[in-house]
Amino acid sequence: MPEGWEWTRFSAITINRDNERKPISSSQRTDVAKIYDYYGASGKIDKIDKYIFSERLLLIGEDGANLVTRSKPIAFFAEGQYWVNNHAHCIDATDKFILEYLCFYINAISLGKYVTGSAQPKMTQDNMNSILIPLPPYSEQKHMSQRLKEVMYTVDNIEIGKVDISDLVSKAKSKIIDLAIRGKLVPQDPNDEPASILLERIRAEKEELIKQGKIKRDKKKSVIFKGDDNSYYQQTGDLIESISTWELEELPDNWVLCCLGELCDYGNCNNVDADSIAGNAWILDLEDIEKNTGKVLRKIRKNERDFTSTKHSFYKGQVLYSKLRPYLNKVIIADEDGFCTSEILPLEFANVVLPQYALYYLMSPTFLRYAKQCSYGVKMPRLGTADGRKAIFPLPPIKEQYRIANSISKCFTQIDNILSALL
Repeated sequence: MPEGWEWTRFSAITINRDNERKPISSSQRTDVAKIYDYYGASGKIDKIDKYIFSERLLLIGEDGANLVTRSKPIAFFAEGQYWVNNHAHCIDATDKFILEYLCFYINAISLGKYVTGSAQPKMTQDNMNSILIPLPPYSEQKHMSQRLKEVMYTVDNIEIGKVDISDLVSKAKSKIIDLAIRGKLVPQDPNDEPASILLERIRAEKEELIKQGKIKRDKKKSVIFKGDDNSYYQQTGDLIESISTWELEELPDNWVLCCLGELCDYGNCNNVDADSIAGNAWILDLEDIEKNTGKVLRKIRKNERDFTSTKHSFYKGQVLYSKLRPYLNKVIIADEDGFCTSEILPLEFANVVLPQYALYYLMSPTFLRYAKQCSYGVKMPRLGTADGRKAIFPLPPIKEQYRIANSISKCFTQIDNILSALL
């Protein structure tokens, strides 16, 4: 060590105040005034109506996975008036300035030999007290703490900048998609077959299937039409509604507005009992899908995870869409056959709709806004089948759908490359 430094034990330079802390169960914290911070092993976890401490103390996590993962600081300060439960050590000192140095030191070193247990990691008071501390002279402590604060301030600003950049990227991608589904991303080609002809073809095919008795007529089918005032309306049975809130009136001439239910089998799922699914079959869960990207984070096979409930089957090329409100932006295109949990809807689109364009539409701010407004349920809000089928779908010519999908993909790749360079 540098000259003037000394080795010492943690307990020799601190005052332990663990005997003053006290846990309060979550049920006891439910119906109380939320005034004072309530601390646990990794920081503030709640507010309550009373406090134990009213001075600045160093808190050090006593147990929990964070002792191993280090996803949050293990040592942190609590100030003002607050309460601490029995999952964080409460550390004081005769000269509180030394706590600044200890906070930096504990967060910097490996604590592996002081932590016991794997399922429930724990750093006991005895183990914490035995930590060896290289103690600098008082003046050097002050200088080090000041320099470390300056460095950490810079680091924090960088982290904030990363969050800001990521937020801007997310907004930029959303804007690109929204421009795309309004016909403002790529130029129109007057030689493209108009989307109205595609829609008529779909309707004619359905009528033929109805005549053949292969499908039943949907008495609650929604259709879009233009009124005498040149505005668009939606008719579902006898109910006629304006769709002005969608703000999709100014579409290119060769586009057409229709309903999602006219283009895909929204809500029609093939349920399969888990016992009949092969062990090597792909089972998709919501947690396996990355937000806002259309990408799969990981593929899990049935024999790699405990699956018992009924699943929906899906096929390669289908659009897989999460109908739950917190996860509406989780959409992918299946690259192989598989099965998914009931929160995910496999959508089979008509052959005049490019799955990649449909995916971008389901990720667009316009559709997400509608889905959030129409979601029902308290614990697990979701977009129902009837409302899903009524969603307004701006349909471009099929060739333009390809141009849109390619353009979005190129834009996203360029943005991601820039983001990688910055971060």
